[in-house]
Amino acid sequence: MSKALIAANLCLLVLFPVSWVAPLMRAGLLPLFGLSEISILSGLGALTEDGEWALVAIVALFALIAPMVKTICLTLVQLSKAPARLLPALEITGKLAMADVFLIAVYITLAKGLAVGRVETAWGLWLFTGCVLASLTISMLTKRQITAHSQG
Repeated sequence: MSKALIAANLCLLVLFPVSWVAPLMRAGLLPLFGLSEISILSGLGALTEDGEWALVAIVALFALIAPMVKTICLTLVQLSKAPARLLPALEITGKLAMADVFLIAVYITLAKGLAVGRVETAWGLWLFTGCVLASLTISMLTKRQITAHSQG
């Protein structure tokens, strides 16, 4: 297994948690006042305060738990500590995390369309998106390497 792929995957174990606390967007009611930064964790906190337990569970599962479980399991596969037959399930898990990115984009688009306040994307959205895309890429490359190794 490529050491670069393993290293890239291990970097995600640090970058995903950073993306959870990084600002996804800045939002405010009026342009004259400062904008509040919203992260995945602060969004979960707000949903918890509002009693939106189903949304808390869904967001926590797809944005927090699924990417970390996928990254850890992929590392185990890369280090030959878990069977390669896990790869198809890990690819599905990665695609579910991508759904969060699309939902966030939809929320930002809706908020901008309402024109009630001001919403700006922030660097955390790019970081989270990059982590999810990197995870998908690492999964595909790992699968390709395992397939090539087993055939050759």
